[in-house]
Parts: sequence; structure tokens; C-alpha cells
Amino acid sequence: MNSINSTKYLDLKSLAGIWDLIPTEFGDALALHDPHSTPEVKLTYQELYGKIQLFATGLQSLGIEAGNKVSLFADNSPRWLIADQGIIMAGAVDAVRSSVAEKNELLYILDDSDSVALVVQNLECLQKLRPELDSYPLKTVILLSDEEFEGGLSCPVYNFFSIMDLGVQGSFTPIKGDIDDLATLIYTSGTTGKPKGVMLSHRNLLHQVRNLETIIQPSKGDRILTILPSWHSYERAAEYFLLSRGTTLIYTSIRYFKQDLKDYKPNYMVGVPRLWESIYEGVQKNFRDSGKQKLVNFFLGMSQGYLDGKRAQSGLDLQNLNPSGMDKFVGTLKTIVFYPFHILGDKLVYTKVREGVGNSIKAWISGGGSLAKHIDNFFQIVNIPLLVGYGLTETSPVTNARRMNRNIVGASGQPLPETEIMIAHPETKTPLPQGEKGLVFIRGTQVMQGYYKKPEATAKAINEDGWFDSGDLGWVTPDNDLVITGRAKDTIVLSNGENIEPQPLEDVCLRSAYVDQIMLVGQDQKYLGALIVPNLEALSAWAKENKVSLKIPDTGASREEVENSDLYSKEVMSLFKQELNREVKNRPGYRPDDRIAVFELILEPFSIANGMMTQTLKVKRPVVTNHYQDMIDAMF
Repeated sequence: MNSINSTKYLDLKSLAGIWDLIPTEFGDALALHDPHSTPEVKLTYQELYGKIQLFATGLQSLGIEAGNKVSLFADNSPRWLIADQGIIMAGAVDAVRSSVAEKNELLYILDDSDSVALVVQNLECLQKLRPELDSYPLKTVILLSDEEFEGGLSCPVYNFFSIMDLGVQGSFTPIKGDIDDLATLIYTSGTTGKPKGVMLSHRNLLHQVRNLETIIQPSKGDRILTILPSWHSYERAAEYFLLSRGTTLIYTSIRYFKQDLKDYKPNYMVGVPRLWESIYEGVQKNFRDSGKQKLVNFFLGMSQGYLDGKRAQSGLDLQNLNPSGMDKFVGTLKTIVFYPFHILGDKLVYTKVREGVGNSIKAWISGGGSLAKHIDNFFQIVNIPLLVGYGLTETSPVTNARRMNRNIVGASGQPLPETEIMIAHPETKTPLPQGEKGLVFIRGTQVMQGYYKKPEATAKAINEDGWFDSGDLGWVTPDNDLVITGRAKDTIVLSNGENIEPQPLEDVCLRSAYVDQIMLVGQDQKYLGALIVPNLEALSAWAKENKVSLKIPDTGASREEVENSDLYSKEVMSLFKQELNREVKNRPGYRPDDRIAVFELILEPFSIANGMMTQTLKVKRPVVTNHYQDMIDAMF
């Protein structure tokens, strides 16, 4: 364990206070490493602290005062962290968003947050916001790049070098703040209306710094590969916590990610389900290409039997948390029978999987959405600890997480300290008995102060007793593990009145090698339908093996061209129908209403670029539905 831990942070009144402690403790240790920037950036904790204070001093010299709002529109880099912590150290509040967000969204945040200053990624982002930006009463605009601005705004514009130079020339004034002061505004994605500014205080975020060690216990020098948006609450809380423990954050991106896993051998990673799915799909592709898929599947099946036996022994099977003596006996027999095959599979197959991701993993943390059970099981089989957590932007964000000794597939873990979970009736909002499914309510130190300048929305989200309505559906086990079953507003209600939670069904469909992405539809219809983005690589391999003609149209092909192509041939459609039927029927608790009766294949993946996914790679259901409304209507 580190000599610095949560007890050191108990008396802090501000996030900035962390920097009074960690430079002394970890001064010469490497804090940030950006191997893909030009030039490459490496900063020790002492150097990072110095740059943060210079940035804060520069802001103060430009008239930024405690409590002022500063919009920060930028993306992952050491300079993002310097700007974020510099703004907070100056006593100000940052309103954060990605620089690649739509212009109107950024201008809305700038206006709604009452920002007196603007920090942007680069000149391109600044120019995107003009000419409207000229009318905003800003004290200053700061570029995080070294570019020079020659445009003529009504306020001075500084680049990163010049703001740091102001810091060198100035004198820093420490800010004595209160722990309940506002620290940041994080705007919700706004897929169903205007985004709302989530007000997170220093107390909210310090809760995460103090308590995330109940999930993992990183040590000084541990390597962290960071890929999620730094401004997002999930990645942000993780970075604050990990830096408070003296680890090294290494910046990567989708482009470099798989190579960086091998090159930098990270000990920890914080990610979202889509990230783990991409690793899983890459491993499965290697299995297919090796020609040993059947042998690999044999070992995976044997290892699953071994895992099932262990879970039955220890009461860690979500379907049977209180096993009888006979259940435990059968579980013991299973472990004895399957153990030799599991060990052989580990020697021949699973070690290669671990080597492919650096072979130094202590734990991966998954949040930001539901993790499909086959992905969850796979990483447990190959002995890569994958711990699932739960939370929302409004809860800073983590409220629950699995622990290493209680890693129950299908659950989101027990609450963090100072956190309460209540399950309530979706309509009456009255508490339900343990084990019953309902709306998930949260109360704790990490729950937001409210939505900025939106008292009605705040009152709707947080009741008078302090319970926050998550909008998620779930239930709680006898040992207080939270199990999320869906999103209340995502529920599909069929014309027969049956309620269908789409996420669990989508997760099982993703088990098929031929399904890359899927979104269920069918509101007010007699049966379910689906929009499917096929895995073209796996589909092509299947066609070749089965001597089926498969000429795939370009992504930009018209709908008519796609439907008249080989993609809609009798053979291909039959394959998808069989795959969907098999996976859905194999799901525990299958019922006839779960059947996916109709589907359409689409070539353009859901992505951040086309606005159909959030920054944490969750599908924006309303956006996708609106975009494909004609196609959905035609299905039924």
C-alpha cells in the first residue's frame, strides 16, 4: 500500500489541496506520459504541479476570480489536466466538453454556464465558434495549442505558452475555499432536449478520491492506459483518484490502443463495454485466423464449466446466490472434472491472450453501460480481472462496484462507502422489498448539488429526502449487490402490454460473431425488431467457407442498393435469423415476447462521428430511431 492513502485527504476542502500533498510524496515519479504527441511529453508530479500553478496564476492575472465559470472545450492531453486543475486551483469552476462537439452545443454551454473565459483545444475549435463568439462578454480566450491567433476578438487571446509566461511573471494567490463550493459543471449529452449542467462540488469529487480504493489499490508507479474522454465524469474521477495514488497516466487513442497495450504493459485501465468488446472481437479474429477455433471453443467450454463450479461452491452465481449443500457438492465435482482442461487451456490459449494485452493487468474497470455476460465470462476465464461498476454523471460518478473477492457476473457490485441504494416502484416511487425490480434511487456524498439554473429539473431528480432518481431499473441482492436490468426510458412496450428491456437482449445477440452492433425497436408493435450492423469480416469468412456469393455494397450505397445486394440474399438473411433465434432462446428466462421477428441490416456503424453514440460509446437510441424511422416503420 502507498504511504499516502484516503486518510491523508479527509481534511481537504478542495481538489486543489491534493497538490499540497502529492508532489512531496511522489515528486520525481512520472505522472503523465503522452507518447503520441509531438514532441513526446513526460511530466513528473513535481513538474505537473508547477505547470498547474503557473496556469492558475496566469488566470488570476487576467482577472479570473474565485467562483467564476470558465468553459474548457478540449480533449485528452497533459494540457487538458493542467488547464482543468489550474482553473480549479484558481478557485474557478470549469464547464467542460469535447472540442469536437457540435458548434451549437458548445455555444449553448458557454452561454448557459455564464462563463467569463474560454479555454479551447486549438485554433480550429476557436474558429468553429465564430462569428457568434464575438458577441460573448469574455475576459479572455486561451488556446491549449502553441498557435498564434490573428483574428480580432473583443477580448485578448493567449496560447498555452503565453498564458504560462503570464504565470511566471505573476504571483499566485492561494484560494481558501469551502468543500461545498462548486468545482465543475459537466453537461449531460442532451439526446432528448437541451443538455443540463450537472453541478459537482469539491465534496462530491473528493468522495471518489477517498473511496475508489475500496475497488482497486494502485501503487506508486503503476501504469494506467487512459483512453476515455478526460472531461467525462467517469474518466475524470478515475484520473483524480489514480494521480492521488502516484500512478503514471499514459495517453492513448483508438488508433494506438492495441499496440500500446503491448508496448506499455498497463497495470490498470478504465474503460467502457465497447472497449472490452473490441479486444474480445480482436482475440476471436485471431482464433478464427489460426484455424484452431474449434479447439479454442472446446477449452472455453471446459473453463466455463470450471467457473460455474467455483461460483456454485462460493455462492457467487447471480442465479443461485444461496446454494444448497447439494449445489455446492455438484459445484465441487464440476471444478474437479473441468480443472485439468482449464489448466491446459490456460497453458495453450489463455496465456497468449494475456500476453496480447501486456501481461501485467492487475484489474480493468468497466462502467458507462451494460457489459454483455459472454464478455464478462471470457475475461474471467482467461484470468484478466474485469470489475464492473455503476454510476452516473450526477453521482460523480461511481456509486457501486464489484470487488476482486466478489466479482459476480451480471451485477454492478456493492455500494461505495457513504452510499445508499433504494429500489422504488416506478410509478408510486415507494420503496420495494429486497429482490424486487424497480427504479434505482441513490443517496450519498457523491450525489450532485443539482442542475445549474434548473431548480425544477433538480427537484424532479432529487426528492426532499435527498434520494436521486437514476432513471435506471434494477434490483438488489441480499448482500446489497446492485443488478441493473435496463433504463426506464429505454423500455419497449409491445402492443400486448409486455415490457421489454432491450439491453439484456442486445447483449446476448452480440455473442454472435456476425453481429457487430444492434439496437432493438418495436415500441407499440406486436413484436420486436432490430437494426443490425453486421461484422463484415466474420460474414465474409462465413461466405467463403460456405461458398456463398457475398459482394458487399459501399457504406454510402442507397437503401435500395443494399437491399438488392448479396447482403440481403436468402442465405445471409437465414444466417442472421438463426443466430438471433439461437442467442435469444439460450438466454436464461427466455419468453416468447423476447423473439426478434424482423430485422434490417445497415452498413454505417453507430459512432461518435455520426452522432449516434455518446463519448463513452453508448448508442443514442432517440437519435438512431429518428435517423432510421422510415426503415423501422417499414419493418412493421
